[in-house]
Amino acid sequence: MEKINYRKVKGRPVYRTASRLLDLGLSSLGLALFSPLFLYLAIKIKLEDGGPVLYSQTRLGQGGQTFKIWKFRSMIEGADKMKKDLLEKNEIAGAMFKIKDDPRVTKIGKMMRRHSLDELPQLVNVLKGEMALIGPRPPLPEEARQYSAYDWQRLLVKPGCSGLWQVECRNEGDFDQMVQLDIKYINQRSLWLDLRLIFKTLGLLFKPTGM
Repeated sequence: MEKINYRKVKGRPVYRTASRLLDLGLSSLGLALFSPLFLYLAIKIKLEDGGPVLYSQTRLGQGGQTFKIWKFRSMIEGADKMKKDLLEKNEIAGAMFKIKDDPRVTKIGKMMRRHSLDELPQLVNVLKGEMALIGPRPPLPEEARQYSAYDWQRLLVKPGCSGLWQVECRNEGDFDQMVQLDIKYINQRSLWLDLRLIFKTLGLLFKPTGM
């Protein structure tokens, strides 16, 4: 299995600076351009069940630091409390949870998830410096408690809104595939690779995927 090149992770100050400037510029632009879509989704979510528009959840970022990730709410209220009753239906081996026809997902939530629109509020996390546009997805604390030392390597860098796994597998791969692709990205990351993955991610917004 491929391992992290620690010299590349700790070094490369030019890349880190350029990457942060890219994140700031594109996330600010995205928030401005998508603001009409944000309003539309907020109205649709509110009209469906009257619940809150946004949903926050504790995730682990770089170095295992906790932060609040933001999403448009795509599930019914109290969905987190229902998770323990659905664990036996988990379709992915490893430290992840996913079921194809999750009964907790709302009608508007299904549409948002097919186009990954529920993830757009994470542009705010990028502006705050908690996330990058491209990087490994941040895990839940209970998921990370199941990590091996090899798996923990994906937490050596800032988590991202999208990444190599999302682009290549459309979130359909298993946990081991995700870790391997994240480590591959960390070892190969560059401004050019980040730009390529950003453009591919934008393309996926218009190409529905399964849940």
